[in-house]
Amino acid sequence: PEDLARGSEQDRAVRHRRRHAPQFPQQRERAAFVEPLALVAAVGVLICRDVLDVKLVEPPMLSLTNSFPVNYALTAALFALVATALAHVLSLTTPTPRAFFSWIVGLLTAAAVVLPFTRGDDLAIQVCAAVINLLIGAAIGSLLSTVLSRTVFDRERSWQG
Repeated sequence: PEDLARGSEQDRAVRHRRRHAPQFPQQRERAAFVEPLALVAAVGVLICRDVLDVKLVEPPMLSLTNSFPVNYALTAALFALVATALAHVLSLTTPTPRAFFSWIVGLLTAAAVVLPFTRGDDLAIQVCAAVINLLIGAAIGSLLSTVLSRTVFDRERSWQG
């Protein structure tokens, strides 16, 4: 009966997080997070195209410039910002934001890796695009999981508090 009045342990953890809202990165820190992801995309395209001599087919992405590597990098940067917003929302609304975030990023990364194989392109083109997408997803997942581990914690259970 006492537990019912106070709510479950997970509900208390969510309420605690709401009272102690995480301090997510400010604008300059978000820019510092987005830049490596854009570089991963741009360097991946340049390596596939110029070193391996594989002509990548343009996937669904932002087309803001005439440069394929820049457009790929801008799309990766946009996904990084969306992932940052997702991590922030999860940190405010779920009892275990890192677990939910890891699953969501993992599944979206798996979809991004499989996506090139749905086209009728050459296998080398498909593999290069899949590897680039995998590296972008892994970078988003690892960097933002690190941010979540440093910004969200339960003072009652953590050595950090």
